[in-house]
Amino acid sequence: MPPLRNDQAMYRSYAAEWWTGRHRWLRTMHNLVPPRLKYFDGIVSDWRGMSVLDLGCGGGFMAEALARRGAKVIGVDPSAPAIEAAREHAKAEGLAIDYQVGTGEAIPAPDESFDCVVVVDVFEHVADVSIVLDEIRRVLKPGGLLLFDTLNRTKVSAFIFVTLGEDILRIGPRGTHDPAKFIKPSELQAMLTEARFDAAPVAGLGPNGLNRRFDVTFGLLPTTTLMYLGHAVKRDGTRQVAE
Repeated sequence: MPPLRNDQAMYRSYAAEWWTGRHRWLRTMHNLVPPRLKYFDGIVSDWRGMSVLDLGCGGGFMAEALARRGAKVIGVDPSAPAIEAAREHAKAEGLAIDYQVGTGEAIPAPDESFDCVVVVDVFEHVADVSIVLDEIRRVLKPGGLLLFDTLNRTKVSAFIFVTLGEDILRIGPRGTHDPAKFIKPSELQAMLTEARFDAAPVAGLGPNGLNRRFDVTFGLLPTTTLMYLGHAVKRDGTRQVAE
């Protein structure tokens, strides 16, 4: 029987192991934080005091990295076990992160609450990206910033992340991704425009080597064939998009 695609059960079943380093797929997810921050830091020069929503935060890899930069972070994820793991780890690390159970389709926050919304490894999993973008727009302040990454819908990305990564090498849990839900940059930028965001050109992201544990590492790439990062601004604000 073929595996169930876009299966997010691992966020529940592996939640207690999120920060232990025992599972390769979680270490691989953690390895995505440095290149994401390298790109995001090029857009946000100073995170200190910024109100930031990490939407789809899982167990808190990105949320903690942003909090350590001085941002006031709220993490939201539909998995209650993942949120509990994130809370416990943040408390142990002395980080004041507000974690809440919620979804991108109904973000548990008032209108115009955040300076910035960070959405990584999320758009390729939701049922309707347009609904999520409308909610992100609602909770962003005027001139608020959206930072994101996602997977490009190409034959190469489907082979690398699904056929090779999940089905053959089992780097990630089998069935995590559905390649039919991957999003081409032009499609996402059209949806951003429809949701009244001004979007900048995207940048490439993807695997670039192995570390000492033979885990895949990631970096910024000159191609968007596999993954891409981007940023956009709520259109009725005053912030200018950085080219």
